[in-house]
Amino acid sequence: MMIVRLAIALFFAGLVGGCSTPKVIEATRLSDRDLSCESLKEEYRYAEQAKKDAEDVKGVNGTNTAAAIFFPVGIIATYSNANEAIAAADTRMLRLSELMDKKNCK
Repeated sequence: MMIVRLAIALFFAGLVGGCSTPKVIEATRLSDRDLSCESLKEEYRYAEQAKKDAEDVKGVNGTNTAAAIFFPVGIIATYSNANEAIAAADTRMLRLSELMDKKNCK
């Protein structure tokens, strides 16, 4: 009986750990204004990648399908976090674009 409980506990721990949660980046940083054009472009690429990673989490894949069946609260949390990450990346890219325009970056 103890082995069954342990197996069930490990199964649910795997489900919770398997839920993808994309990183939510900071939309603005105090040091943004001091960045060079090249650094602004690099930060923009990083924000683009963060957005792509968040969008990828929302797709239909094995992890999301299993989570929807066995742990629906987890999939809701994952999608909510992904939406937050996408919004933060969009805001970051807009901010960086504005700064690049002000600095006449090409």
